[in-house]
Formats: sequence, structure tokens, C-alpha cells
Amino acid sequence: MKKPLIVTGTWIAALVASEAQAQSSVTLYGLIDAGVMYTNNAASRTAHGALWQATSGTVNGSRFGLRGAEDLGGGVKAIFVLESGFNVETGKSGQNGRLFGRQAYVGLNDGRFGTLTLGRQYDSMTDSVTPLSAVSGKSGSAGFSHPFDNDNLNHSVRISNAAKYASNDYGGLLFNAMYAFSNGAAFSANRAWSGGASYTYGPFGAGLAYLQIDGSRSGTGSGAGAIDVKESSLNGQGGFSLGAERQRTFGGGLNYRLGPAVVGFVYTHSQLDGSGSFGSSGGNVSFHNFEVNGKYMLTSGVSVALAYTYTKGHVDNARTYGADPKWNQLDLQTVYSFSKRTDVYAEAMYQHVTGKNYVAFIKTAGAASSTANQVVGTLGMRTRF
Repeated sequence: MKKPLIVTGTWIAALVASEAQAQSSVTLYGLIDAGVMYTNNAASRTAHGALWQATSGTVNGSRFGLRGAEDLGGGVKAIFVLESGFNVETGKSGQNGRLFGRQAYVGLNDGRFGTLTLGRQYDSMTDSVTPLSAVSGKSGSAGFSHPFDNDNLNHSVRISNAAKYASNDYGGLLFNAMYAFSNGAAFSANRAWSGGASYTYGPFGAGLAYLQIDGSRSGTGSGAGAIDVKESSLNGQGGFSLGAERQRTFGGGLNYRLGPAVVGFVYTHSQLDGSGSFGSSGGNVSFHNFEVNGKYMLTSGVSVALAYTYTKGHVDNARTYGADPKWNQLDLQTVYSFSKRTDVYAEAMYQHVTGKNYVAFIKTAGAASSTANQVVGTLGMRTRF
């Protein structure tokens, strides 16, 4: 008589274990982007000229990650993401050698109230404005970044020590807010905060956001605070330095979809107070970015994207350059998809900068030009898992 009870108890235990397992999930995912790039002019300390190079992450940064969720009941889930960036050509870690440099956070998702997460995350500019831009948005290209990624639409700087809230979808309306701690005795040194919102209605989409970073210039760049200045493409390129006593960036964009085509406009403004850039003594540097973009699906597997960005810069107390820079950049990309996971791409970028002593610098080139012009072309392949 005891055997049926034992069998029944074993069956119930197995069923409960199966249910618990079904309520939890961990997913391994990733993307690998590799290609060959030509740059017509790349300067170094000793020489300048044309450059051919093998590349990683020209369009999308190569990465792998773990994404998990556990159902806690009552519509609440525990969630986490651990995402590592790397260079597929060398095998080295990205984001200044971090193990999980792209994202690393844990939090709670509530079906009624939204999501609260803690850790290393994207700011609101990336969440609310980037999807409307050609910069890592609809065309997904890092090379389309506005000069030096000054508005962080290509998330060159990720935010550490961050507490972030993201709302649920309320009839197409999404909003988010983030605060990142300095983790130092000087509470306001190297901290950050941001907020944003987006709205989608039929073929129409819009978004806006604000990001502020306080006192990053005061830090050592070790990554102990909210940001690590060593990660930024602004740091040390063409006289620019991201670190500032205060950085304020805001922007917004509009998109409209018509059949296989989508067109958009994005405006962003970045103000770096006390940056010390361009030989100035604690001067201010600002950027106004105006971007027009479009993407057209020729077939279900072939797309063409085009973007034009005009950037107007301003430098206070510039001793060496003596004039404000202005950038014009034209970007073209075509993608052929073998499947939902694998595609090949070709893209070309041209940048021209005006102003005394300024030189062109396209982000994916890896080096500034020795002149006011630079051309970059890339053939590559992406696969996802």
C-alpha cells in the first residue's frame, strides 16, 4: 500500500520541479560583426595616408550575453542582463577591458507598474532618441555617429552605478528615468542622471530625452564613478575631451513610416562646461546636431539607408583654433539578408569639417584625418545567435 504513495509523491515532486523550471529562463545571445574597412586618410604621429584594416563591430558592436527571468508570481518577474563586448578580430574585451562592459544589471519587472533595474545601463538618450536616428537606430551603424558621438546616441559611454525605471507601454507611450551614483565622498563628482519619453501611433513615432553628467573631469577615468572617460570616442581625439565640469545633452526626433520606407529627423544639443578642450582654459564646448535620415526596403531581404548630418560646434576661449567648427557628413548603407540572423552589408561615409586647423574624424575609422576631409568604406558580415 505504501508503494503507490511513494510513486505519487515522486510524481508530484517532479511536477512541481518542472513547473518551477518552466517559470524561470536563461538565454544566451550574441552578435558578431566583422569586416574590411578602407579609410582614405588616417593620421598618426609619424605618417598619414590610406588605411586598410580588418574591423569588428563597424555596424553593431560584437557581443555576447546572458538574459534571464524568474516568475515571482502576481505578475512580477526578477530579471537580469549580463552583456560583454569584444573585438572578434583580436578576441579582446571591449569597453576598456570590462567583463560585462556593455550591460550588467538586475531588477524587477511588474506587469502593472513597469521595470526597476540596478547596475550598468544605457541612458535615456539611447532609449528614447537613438531608435529614431540612423546612429545605431534604424540603420544600426556606429559610423553614422554625430561627430565624436557627442550626444551619446551610439552609447560610447555607458552609465555605471545606475538605478533606472522604465514604464510599461501605455497606448504607445513609454517613459524612463535614471540616476547614477558617483560612489565617492564627493557626491556630485562623476554622477549622472537622465530622463526620456517616446510615443508611437500608427506610422508616426517621436521621442525626446535629457542626459546630464556632473564632474566627470574631476575623476581619474578609472570607471569608479558613473562614467569612465577612457571609454569615450571623444577622449583625446582632435583636441576633444569628454570630461567636463558639467555635460548636458538633450534632443528629440520624429519618424514617419510609409509602406516600405521610413524617414526621420533628429536634433540634439550637447553642452560641455569647463571641458578644457582645444587648448582653452576651462572653456565651454557645444554641439548642435541636425540629422535627416531614411531607410527603404527594396525587398524583404534588401534595404538601403541614407543619412545626412550637419553639426555646428562652438568653442569658448580657443587659443589655437580661433574659429568654430562645422561638420557635414553623408552616410550610405545597404544590407542583404541571407536569413533573419545573418546578413552582409556595404557602407560608405564622407565627412567634411570647416574652420581653422580642424580635421575630419569618422568614428569607425579609428583615427582622425590629416585634412578637413575623410572617406570610409566597409564591407562586412553580421550573424546573430
